[in-house]
Amino acid sequence: MSVVDSAVERVADSPVVSRDDLPLLLVLPGLFVFLAFMLFPVLYLVYLSFTNAEPATLFQGKEQWVGLANYVTVLSDGQFWNSMGVTWLFVATSVALKVLVGLGVGLVVTGKRVRGKRFMRALIIVPLGLPGIFTITIWRGIFSSAEFGLANQFLRTAGLGSVAWLSDRWMAFLAYNVTEAWLAYPFMVIITVSALQDVSEELHEAAMIDGAGFFARFLHVTLPSIKRPVLFASILTAAASFQQFLIPYVFNQGGPSRTNELLIVYGYREAFRFQKYGEGAAIMLVAVAVIGVFMMLNVKKGQLADGVDDA
Repeated sequence: MSVVDSAVERVADSPVVSRDDLPLLLVLPGLFVFLAFMLFPVLYLVYLSFTNAEPATLFQGKEQWVGLANYVTVLSDGQFWNSMGVTWLFVATSVALKVLVGLGVGLVVTGKRVRGKRFMRALIIVPLGLPGIFTITIWRGIFSSAEFGLANQFLRTAGLGSVAWLSDRWMAFLAYNVTEAWLAYPFMVIITVSALQDVSEELHEAAMIDGAGFFARFLHVTLPSIKRPVLFASILTAAASFQQFLIPYVFNQGGPSRTNELLIVYGYREAFRFQKYGEGAAIMLVAVAVIGVFMMLNVKKGQLADGVDDA
């Protein structure tokens, strides 16, 4: 018997601790670590959102309790609502783009007539192995407003003029979407390919016998079969898009003139640029609440939790 087993037996035989309490006792160390590294920061963030905390007062107990004043200030700020609207627009457009790219690439790498599918699948996941900040910096160079920017060189080759990508609101927004799609498409492809491989061949054969073409089979056989996995992946990637910070911040800090300032960038600016930690905490908590409600509603509406034991 090992030392650990002997210790467990001694604890179990102790008159203070019964065998029924032993499982709880064993998980206490892990629970303590969870509380120290997860719950405490969240609770402290909630506390800060009700104070006028600044760098000079943080962790010193000198901040003053202001109640809901930070939330009132944030919700009455026009920049907050602009950031909220731009963020949801970014979520909608980026998720749609990622789903389309994921479906397209997934259909290619699972096609029966496509050769080199193993090599293609290995190549697809390369972006997952690259540091996000490195990839985003490369894409920022691609969308440079200068003449030597790769996107502008491509436009000139096609006979079009150069574009001030990061100085124009909607061009910068388009650049955000393309970069986000590049970062997230491997995840969508992995989920889509896994779902496509589970589609029944018998259903496709039956549809072909009935005279259904490729698009008819895709709409009436493939899509219904992969709907739930793709919806689940879409919800996860939507949450990631809602929390996107690096792309707008590295590209042009949510510009021009804060017009593309996503919600997390807005909260970061309020906290660290304007040194309003209380308002920044309130913004982050509002973001957490919004994305939490969004995910719960989509999971419930998409019936993704069906079959899970609620007992």
